[in-house]
Amino acid sequence: MIAAVGVPETWIPPLGRLAAMTRHEDVPRPAAAPRLTVFDTSPIVAGSDAREALNRTVDLARFAESSGYHRHWVAEHHGMKGVASCATAVVMERIASATSRIRVGSGAALLSNHAAVVLAEQFGTLEAFHPGRIDLGLGRASGGGPGAVERVRGGTSPAPFAEQLAELMRYFEPEAVDDPIRAVPAIGNRPPIWLLGSSEVSARLAASLGLPYSFGHHINPAGTVAALDVYRSGFRPSRDRDRPRVMVAVPVIAADTDGRAERLAGPIKAKVVSRSRGTSILLPSPEDAATSDWTDEERMMVDERFAHYVIGSQDTVETGLRTLLDATGADELAIQAPIHGHADRRRSYEMVAEIAAGSLTASGHRRTRLSPAGDSTLRTAAGRPRCPASRRRTGRRWSGPGGSRLPVGR
Repeated sequence: MIAAVGVPETWIPPLGRLAAMTRHEDVPRPAAAPRLTVFDTSPIVAGSDAREALNRTVDLARFAESSGYHRHWVAEHHGMKGVASCATAVVMERIASATSRIRVGSGAALLSNHAAVVLAEQFGTLEAFHPGRIDLGLGRASGGGPGAVERVRGGTSPAPFAEQLAELMRYFEPEAVDDPIRAVPAIGNRPPIWLLGSSEVSARLAASLGLPYSFGHHINPAGTVAALDVYRSGFRPSRDRDRPRVMVAVPVIAADTDGRAERLAGPIKAKVVSRSRGTSILLPSPEDAATSDWTDEERMMVDERFAHYVIGSQDTVETGLRTLLDATGADELAIQAPIHGHADRRRSYEMVAEIAAGSLTASGHRRTRLSPAGDSTLRTAAGRPRCPASRRRTGRRWSGPGGSRLPVGR
């Protein structure tokens, strides 16, 4: 789910290959460019702190609104040193008050961490203050390590997710006034509810309830198309929606050139390598990341872990996003940009907005794969894998992301 979208504290390898992820013939192709969502974890980068990260989130939301983004969603994580997005409803209120049009949502509020009545009160209040601008995105994950999660929950074990979700939805209903426990601000103030996930389990639940669904492609890229098939085929119309609505979350690092984009991707790659070694670091600068020294095995791990990222110039990113749209038929894209510099991060989001404004739609090909058989990479604008297998091993250590790595599309 998007809440776990932020780069997890432990590396999660892709669950299989994308070779079988073929777009089905009956998946509708959106006629218009997809709506865009900023997915924001309020990242704390090297040289900054939580206060600066949260203020940058507000600035990014204003910028996203002026750039044409439809939504700005904030994550819920706990106990992660590089993430300031913890008090989701509080951050949402600040963003909504600082903007005027963009929808503001949770990506996701983690239901297992909260009493359903409290979550209903919080989001009912947000909807009352900002009618028509709030999204309640819900996730099943815990959003932190075991110790942090236990403290958030107060040592209690949550009920099954489906039961919690049913309870939460009930608090928004007018008939909830007859319930001895009422979420008073929620009654009559229900924002749209999205279900977020990265498996067929969440897809099936969203379909059965007739809810819009957001899939974390960055968490389970091999399972994206299958989960969306489950969602679409099992969708039951509800009072919320008469047809399925799909959002796909994907990390994008865009810059003016492919080489520059690869350099900006160096810090998040260095952070992933650091975690694989058992240490946790803040997102370093591109200059510091370029000094990293990786083994062949670490380089191969990075290649696999980042195969589902879209990294490159405007042309390269457009090709990657169109490939994803062709395979998924997504109505919306949630964009995460794990970039150290705030100006570079803003520019990356701006470039994606420019691509979408230029009529980014599915290409209309009859069938499209996210990658060729046996290769889990998204393709570059030149039609080559981002890192050809023939270049992965040299029998020596690799230099870091600013060193000998071949830029995209070269």
